[in-house]
Amino acid sequence: MTLLTPLMRGSALTAIFSDDRRVQGMLDFEAALAQAQAECGVIPQSAAAPIARTCRAAFIDMAALGEAACAAGNLAIPLIKQLTARVKETDAEAARYVHWGATSQDAIDTGLVLQLRDALDVTQQLLSGLIEAVAGQAARHKGTVMPGRTWMQQALPVTWGLKLAGTLDALLRWQERLRQLRPRVLVLQLGGASGTLASLKEAALPVAGRLAQNLALGLPDTPWHSQRDRLLEVGTWYAGLGGTLAKFANDFALLMQTEVGEVGEPPTPGRGGSSAMPHKRNPIGCAVVLTAMQRTPGLMATLYACQVQQHERALGGWQAEWEVLPEIAMLVGNALAQTTQLALNMQVFTDKMRANLAITHGLLMAESVTLALAEFTGKQEAHHLMEALCRQAIERGCPLGSLLMHDARVTAHLSEAQIVRLLDPAEATGSAAQFVERVLSHYKEQQ
Repeated sequence: MTLLTPLMRGSALTAIFSDDRRVQGMLDFEAALAQAQAECGVIPQSAAAPIARTCRAAFIDMAALGEAACAAGNLAIPLIKQLTARVKETDAEAARYVHWGATSQDAIDTGLVLQLRDALDVTQQLLSGLIEAVAGQAARHKGTVMPGRTWMQQALPVTWGLKLAGTLDALLRWQERLRQLRPRVLVLQLGGASGTLASLKEAALPVAGRLAQNLALGLPDTPWHSQRDRLLEVGTWYAGLGGTLAKFANDFALLMQTEVGEVGEPPTPGRGGSSAMPHKRNPIGCAVVLTAMQRTPGLMATLYACQVQQHERALGGWQAEWEVLPEIAMLVGNALAQTTQLALNMQVFTDKMRANLAITHGLLMAESVTLALAEFTGKQEAHHLMEALCRQAIERGCPLGSLLMHDARVTAHLSEAQIVRLLDPAEATGSAAQFVERVLSHYKEQQ
């Protein structure tokens, strides 16, 4: 099913997890294995080059490979058969040493790790681009005042820069985690039939070391055929990043609602329209991100279940990973690309933000007045007084400021100028600007 791929999996990560790249990853393992074994004297030096020359996905009959996997139970077994036959066409002696001492899972797992390395490289680039875009917008809107919302209701004023800085702060943590996980997960898989490399005898560890070096992968202390925490960590990282992206997309979409109208997705001809209603501007980018995160938790549940693997080779758990982990990476990679475009070209309607700050006629600022009165009357008495005045403002449909300026219990302590200042949302953003600056400083340190 490829029709929805541009919409759902439209980032550069999708090409990395194509059939050709999956097969090429396994072939890269086979070529490097032959080279390492030749260097360690396990197979003849003359065998390595013919094997390596033939390890090209273009030489593989993909349709036949897929069909043969039905009987074999995995792609590696029929792939090795095809590879051996192709090598034999040019060098029958070299063909004897294809896949020497390895097992199917060695080729499949190491091939996947090679794909993941490319995927993490691309992901790092995408993430860096998003971080740069969000940092720029956070700095630009450090002082853009808007309503804060708790329980989906207006609370106290915040700034758009602070909301963006919250996202940026989380993205910087995901960037740091990505750097940390790479050496743990980008490692060789080579264990042979039961994870002992018995077939390679005393050459086992030298071959493993040379193979890891040839592939520029880490060398684990043991084969990890049925210990899948590394792949779980990769999936968890992608799912966690996706959660941060989805939180941002969800908030953005809510702020795009007609009745709110404080932000907008980039205005592009033909984007976000309706087949029935010409006036519509739907949050398409947000929808793509949220769709990815509707699917990802279920896929992660499968990946967690895959941790339960039997003895030295799994029955079902390993096989279930083959499509699940790439799908998580592709979905979140696309969400990352979509969010970057949104962050770069978002529309911010500051006039509407100011208008929305005023729709409660001052009630939004009741806490500021309460705290100012509390210095004279105590917190409890000030709270009861302001609660009563807020109720009156709602019942009469009049501004809170008008009631405050005509109530002797208030004017006994606060002047008209003080009341006006206390009701100004721009005066009540607390440490928002400092929080933004702290995150931006951290961003600059990491770059």
